Amino acid sequence: MKRLDPERLAFEWGQAFGRSPDGVALAPGRVNLIGEHTDYNGGFVLPMAIERHVGVAFGARGDRTLRARALAFAESRDAEIDRLRPGMGGWFGYVAGVAWALEASGYRVRGADLLIDADLPRDAGLSSSAALELASARALSAASEIDWEPVEMAQLCRKGENDFVGVACGIMDQMASAACEEGAALLLDCRSLEGSAVELPAGFTVVVMDSGVRRSLAGGEYNRRRQSCEAAVAALREDFPEVGSLRDVSAERLATVRERLDETVYRRAQHVVLESYRPVDLAAAFAAGDVARAGHLINESHDGLRDLFEVSCRELDMLVDLARDRRECLGARLTGAGFGGCAIALVEAGSAATFIDAVQDRYRKSVRAGQDFFVSRPVGGARLVP
Repeated sequence: MKRLDPERLAFEWGQAFGRSPDGVALAPGRVNLIGEHTDYNGGFVLPMAIERHVGVAFGARGDRTLRARALAFAESRDAEIDRLRPGMGGWFGYVAGVAWALEASGYRVRGADLLIDADLPRDAGLSSSAALELASARALSAASEIDWEPVEMAQLCRKGENDFVGVACGIMDQMASAACEEGAALLLDCRSLEGSAVELPAGFTVVVMDSGVRRSLAGGEYNRRRQSCEAAVAALREDFPEVGSLRDVSAERLATVRERLDETVYRRAQHVVLESYRPVDLAAAFAAGDVARAGHLINESHDGLRDLFEVSCRELDMLVDLARDRRECLGARLTGAGFGGCAIALVEAGSAATFIDAVQDRYRKSVRAGQDFFVSRPVGGARLVP
């Protein structure tokens, strides 16, 4: 995939709108190293912002019109900020949802002309929607002279996705795109939103492997997984009223209500209970240099997503199995919500190129897909390009 060039994007904005832009905002995608479907259950996550971005070139307007063009779709959309209403779909819904959430929180958003491009693949489990939200928020904040505070802006972008677009996502993706530090993953407590930087173990790197299977979270399966978790919490509260979320539940306590739960609901809750503190354990393994333990945790996470939460697919499982067959791989798992998208592998840095060639070749022979595999390093959150 062609890499995003901010200077080129600024030039194209000038060609489209007949003047020089005020600036270019960039927001990264992310991979989640571990802690899947735990964010909306109040647990821990360990995402890493990656070197693929959504870029938004922008210029303030003198009115209250939001006008945007997405190069990937060759499509332009516009709307009056005062007339924005939840339910707007498509890529523009994520942009408009940010403006709507800012306004709902008391900020005054100026109209703006936006030109959007990306080198982050869509619907690949790398959080292209959150990156679009955060890049839009960074651009609209600059155009409207709103102070940038990463945690607050992540929360407002989540509000836009939840209440305007209609996807009941957690906070992980927005926090990763907003608040990750250069060179480190983010261990995030999704209840308190307290985070700490976590460095990868020396000599190892993350390989991102695109399965080529695309999915849409707005299609309903994601929301149904969340509803299963809520059903389990409701049953637990009948006996344990202090339970706030599945983060508060041990495997033993969950077993006490098994007979009152649908078997599918029980399996899905079991995954979340087991997964909620794996990010803390993985961060500790990284700090101790215990790479064997790290790989074991990563593998356990995928197995739970496949067997208990049931969000994997044949292609993702194949990628994970091919990766685990390589001696230079510590562990592999799907990343993101599932239903397609990408898998990741923690790999010896010196053997990453060999690993990619071997796994990609075997995967293409089986699936006949030529999707992107790449090494990524941890990058920082949303920013303006000087």
